[in-house]
Amino acid sequence: MPILQWMQIDAFTTQPFSGNPCAVVFGADDLSVDQMQKIAREMNLSETAFLMQSEVADFRARYFTPAEEIPLAGHPTIASMFALVQAGSIILGDQARTVSLQLEAGVISVDLVPAEEAPFITMTQLKPKFLSMHDPETVMPVFGLSVEDALLDVPIQTVSTGTPQLMIAVKTLDALHRVRVDGEAYLDLRARSDFFSPHLFCVEGITAAGQTFARHFGTPPDTYEDPFTGSATGGMAAYLWHYGLLESPIFTAEQGHWMNRPGTAAVEVVGPPDDIESVRVGGQAALVIRGEIFI
Repeated sequence: MPILQWMQIDAFTTQPFSGNPCAVVFGADDLSVDQMQKIAREMNLSETAFLMQSEVADFRARYFTPAEEIPLAGHPTIASMFALVQAGSIILGDQARTVSLQLEAGVISVDLVPAEEAPFITMTQLKPKFLSMHDPETVMPVFGLSVEDALLDVPIQTVSTGTPQLMIAVKTLDALHRVRVDGEAYLDLRARSDFFSPHLFCVEGITAAGQTFARHFGTPPDTYEDPFTGSATGGMAAYLWHYGLLESPIFTAEQGHWMNRPGTAAVEVVGPPDDIESVRVGGQAALVIRGEIFI
């Protein structure tokens, strides 16, 4: 019976039981897509990462939610790199290191910098694509909000830095707190649209350190709410910079605090608002579980 090693890593935090948990499975080269999906469903986390060898990069990873594969994701990338450090597959010492990572969306670079509590890991996401715009009168009620809750003068739009996410800017933290997803209406909207999942946010931190706060949702068998969403944070950053809602292209993003899983990311948008080159999203991580999977 094959046995696979795995770790559960909390990403975008240095404290166990905070941030976003991710299962990281090592040596997954011989697993079928069906096996990876079954393991992800068994883990029942926002995503499970499967690490394998690559012919075009230093490492390869595939990411699965309990329901489906996702081409690029942030917290599994942070978690996977941290797990590779923990396993001794990436040696840092006192020096920073850049590694390449093959994902289904393409090859990205990841920077690892030694730090006191845990390495600071930053992924460079793909050049953002600004895709479909959506009618606020159709979208906002799906999330229990009114059109008046939406931020004025900017669209509801799908943005992708590797995974297309629906960007919904709202006026206040209070509006975010009132979000309630109508599951049936959401599934209907998603089936007719071009996004993977929705990201609702405001340009206001929940602590003095943050400049943005966000919530991110799904429907069963995926988790209802994601504690911290790195790919959507990249899309959100591109959106905010493109539409002139940020004073600086470098900021701190916050998410998960109302779930008692606070997470924080350092974000940098690279390039001018009308021609963004990439978005860099970084954070730290903590080891929670080591184990074995019997296939």
